[in-house]
Amino acid sequence: MPGPSDRDGVTPELLLQAYAAGVFPMAQSAGSTRIYWVDPRWRGILPLARFHVPRSLRRRARRGDFSITVDRDFAGVLDGCADRPETWINPRIRELYLALHRMGCAHSIEVRMDGELAGGLYGVRMGAAFFGESMFSRRTDASKLALVWLVARLRAGGFRLLDTQFVTDHLRRFGAIEIPRARYLTLLDEALSCAADFHALPEDASSELVLQLTSQTS
Repeated sequence: MPGPSDRDGVTPELLLQAYAAGVFPMAQSAGSTRIYWVDPRWRGILPLARFHVPRSLRRRARRGDFSITVDRDFAGVLDGCADRPETWINPRIRELYLALHRMGCAHSIEVRMDGELAGGLYGVRMGAAFFGESMFSRRTDASKLALVWLVARLRAGGFRLLDTQFVTDHLRRFGAIEIPRARYLTLLDEALSCAADFHALPEDASSELVLQLTSQTS
């Protein structure tokens, strides 16, 4: 039986090969039927050892009026990320990432407030590299909290690279930087040659533990 997007030659396995080569997929819009590959000259990364949590977000994290889960609602997070006027997540890309999730290669961080999915993020894991794909918020600070919990999880699990693809003003607040393609490929090769554990951090880790993990320097 053909797998997701077999009809246009793009399979989950090919997608993983693309990540390992330093490229990633996008679509022009939600209504587009085509996938194209992106290989930026300058790549966005968020150095895990220099991650910065703004003071106001630290206070927000300590309030504890939210819950964090992992891989409980990958489809919900994917759809939340696609629910915007302009999106690169078309139906075929949705199929592919759902397939990667079923394979254990794609993960989501969910933030719930008052019992509702308030925000989250998702990405792809290979070796000691995590490729952040997209995030969304329906409530204030929800995506920011998801990012803090992601970084704590990556640091606890021994990850070496957090790829953000591009750098926005929002990500710069947390320490994201741009590096040349050649430097990125070196870091990528190093990360892919190492093992890491995405589940090293307990799902019910306290806010204090998470903030401690994100504050450590190496």
